Parts: sequence; structure tokens; C-alpha cells
Amino acid sequence: MIGILGGMGTQAGLDFCNKLAILNRGKIDQEYPLFLLYNKSNIPGRPESIGVQTGNLSNRLINKKSKKKYLTVLRSLLRGCRLLQKNKCKFIVIPCNTAHYWYDDLRKKINIPIINMPKEVFKQTKKMCKKNSKIGLLATEGTLKTGVYNKIFDRNYNLVFPNQDLQTECVNKAIKLVKMGNVKAAEKVIQPAIKYLIGKKCKKIILGCTELPIAIFAYKSFKKVKSSKIFLDPNLILAISSMNKYKSKNVRDN
Repeated sequence: MIGILGGMGTQAGLDFCNKLAILNRGKIDQEYPLFLLYNKSNIPGRPESIGVQTGNLSNRLINKKSKKKYLTVLRSLLRGCRLLQKNKCKFIVIPCNTAHYWYDDLRKKINIPIINMPKEVFKQTKKMCKKNSKIGLLATEGTLKTGVYNKIFDRNYNLVFPNQDLQTECVNKAIKLVKMGNVKAAEKVIQPAIKYLIGKKCKKIILGCTELPIAIFAYKSFKKVKSSKIFLDPNLILAISSMNKYKSKNVRDN
């Protein structure tokens, strides 16, 4: 059984579950994957709980207040993972990019595998893009600050981000609009940031916040999402990786 630690945000977790289902469309009920979604929406805000210096990813916490916030989120994430572990899930996925800032500490305390979303996105990028290509990244400011993607991508690719004005007025606002349920407005708001990255000659654009695929692919068919030539959707990539792992003999439930 797949354990899904959701609620970051709720629509993003449901989007992941929907993609799991759509990947198996056309099959009988019994051939769909078994999964348990824990919509743990009371996890403190991840971007708001990060106090770091950009660049160095080790020993990043600046002061006691930052450390306290970090540990508060970690404890909440651990409670969620332990519930999934206790309920016989074989592995865990976390449909939230920013939450992967806590990934290393989670892995030390959880006894079942946790699939690393940014690493899965990197694997997919390697299949599609030449080394040293420009890759755009749309994400929360927390994800950008902590280098969740940089530490995996920087040796092979040049990550490109929107400027601060576009980050504030387009990316942050689009994420907030999706959380508020206003997907149509989010779709319009994010467009200038996309155009900026395309103008920078990015070969692909990672939708590095799980609210962003909802905004960008609003009202579009799943076929268009899957066949997109420019966007990399971490939620879809994670869903595909989850299905591949689920199908292996050692995690398939009877």
C-alpha cells in the first residue's frame, strides 16, 4: 500500500491521488493501487518555517527561533509518516516540494522508504535534457531559499528562477490562489513568470510547487498534461514512480 502524506496543500494531495487513478484508468477496481492518504493539513506552513542562509545546505539554521520552527514542522511531518508506517504502508510519498527540506531528517527516523520527489524529477530531466541545459524552476520562496532542487541539479544543469518581482506578483500569488480554490485566476497570474523563463531559453520548466500544475493545467485534459513539451510536473512524475515501485513484488499487497 502506498502511504501519501498530504495536506500541503489539500488540493495538491488530491491532485496526486487523481493522477495515480488516471494512470490506471480503464482497469477494473481491483487493479487500481491501494493507497492511504493522510490529509495532514495542520502541518505548520513550510515556507514560513524556514530560516536559512542561501547556498550552504549543511548547518543552515540561523538562530534558535529558526531551529524551533524547523523542529516544529519536523515533528508534525514525523507524526504523519509514523501513522502511515503504523498502518502497514510499504513506502511513503510527500506531494510537497518544500517539505523535502526535511527529507534527510525524516529518513533517519522512518523505517520504510520515502520517495524523494526532487530526485525523481532529476531522473526524468536527465532522460529529456542534455547536460548543462537551462532548466526553469517555479517554486515557493522556501524551496528556492533552501536549494531543495539546487543540491540535486547544480552539477548537471543551470537552474533559472524568476526575478523577485515575478516571484512575488506571479508565483507566490498563483500558489495562494490555488490554495484558496481560485484556479482560473491562478492560471492567468502565473503566465508572466512562464514567459520570462521561456525567454531565458529554458529547455524545461519544473513546476516545483504542487499547486502550480493545478494552476497551469487548469481545465486541460490529462493527456495534455502528460504530453507537455515544456513543463515537468513533479506530482505526475512522483505518481509514475510510485506506481513503478508499487508494482514490484516486495511491496504489492495481497
